[in-house]
Amino acid sequence: MRAALMLLLAGLVVLSGGAACHAADAAKIALVIGNAKYPDNEFVLSEVANDAQDVAEELKRGGFVVDRQSNLTGDAMRQVLGRFYDRIERGAVALIFFDGFAIQSNRQTYLLPVDAQIWTEPDVSRDGFGLDAILAEMNTRGAAIKIALIDASRRNPFERRFRRYSAGLAPAIAPSNTLVLYSAALGAVTATGKTDRSLFVAELLREMRAPNISAEQALTNTKNGVVAATNREQVPWLSSSLTTEFSFASPATRPRDDAAKPQVQTPEPQKPVCEVPQAEPAPNADELARDPVLADLSRRITANANDVTSRYKRGQVYAIKRAYALAIQDFDAVLRRAPKDAEALNNRCWSRAATGDPQGALADCNLALQINPGLSDALDSRGLVNLKLGRNAEAIKDYTDAIQRNPRSSSSLFGRGIAARRSGGDGATDIAQAKSMNPNIAKEFAGYGVTECTP
Repeated sequence: MRAALMLLLAGLVVLSGGAACHAADAAKIALVIGNAKYPDNEFVLSEVANDAQDVAEELKRGGFVVDRQSNLTGDAMRQVLGRFYDRIERGAVALIFFDGFAIQSNRQTYLLPVDAQIWTEPDVSRDGFGLDAILAEMNTRGAAIKIALIDASRRNPFERRFRRYSAGLAPAIAPSNTLVLYSAALGAVTATGKTDRSLFVAELLREMRAPNISAEQALTNTKNGVVAATNREQVPWLSSSLTTEFSFASPATRPRDDAAKPQVQTPEPQKPVCEVPQAEPAPNADELARDPVLADLSRRITANANDVTSRYKRGQVYAIKRAYALAIQDFDAVLRRAPKDAEALNNRCWSRAATGDPQGALADCNLALQINPGLSDALDSRGLVNLKLGRNAEAIKDYTDAIQRNPRSSSSLFGRGIAARRSGGDGATDIAQAKSMNPNIAKEFAGYGVTECTP
């Protein structure tokens, strides 16, 4: 009887304490990917390599077995993920950190390899790696705790090629016992810049070192630290279904010194509402000649003068890089062969609007919308044309129609806010929402000759 009672008590201890102890004793596996060198991007993401290295070293100190990789092609990324899955033991803690470009498509987030060839939405699922699928595979392989840390909420050239999908990252559909942290809010992007370290990773590392707090609390503190440091301009997104106790650090081995404690952030003075941002300069001929994407498309066009697809793609790249005159030449060539190509008409409308030809732009947008009345990009482009023509009521209608089709369009929201302000209304809500989604939106409009201060 006494032996039976002792066995019963031991069983109760296991049942009550097993969940808390399990993660501490489990294997800890991490994959750290830093993709910095995307040929399509205008510059190398200089902070990515440093951040990936710092995160990998911190995870190693916390007992993770870490595989750190950089600048992975699609094939290499597939192989690395396969090795990562194979290393996951049943009951393990599995963590993936990704720093680079990611994009949202069909309400899913896709992590992009450096050689992704993305021109239309279907290309995203073809060349990208779905975060939902990665988390599901980690779960299938037996991971007890799944953690995804994604610093990829950047506006990237792939998004700009089909502007109606420029909406940051989508919520992760994750299995139970999962933690997911994005560097910015859903549907939002962070400000671009050439820095050595990212604020998001700096806050993350500091909280991972803190003893006596759970992993979930560490990520919550990371989010709060970024919010405070940016005066709420950047708000990371956190999702948790964690039911098992787990901590990145232990008090015995991971003391937190005074230098690592959160510093009180003093909000910077608010900039004047009508401060005019500095528009990005247009690239010169030498810069365009060095662009590998443009060089490849030009080779294809030289080899086959009838290659309309490459001509259209090159026009898109020229427009993204603000070489609007060259973009218009390519769209002219496309439209000579396909006069009813609504997408090409819309892109020429946008380019003409940016170069000061509003009447020609208006004709292009009107024709594009006759061919495809539901083309939200063309409504957005025509909104810009009407804005530059001083037709604020028409601009508000176009932007509103575009927003109804794509509520996450920062361009349409910002344009509608400016039009409302010029009409004597407020517009502040639209402008603030647009800036929270795309911190560079005011600079983009300045490149079109439209600012918040323009009368």
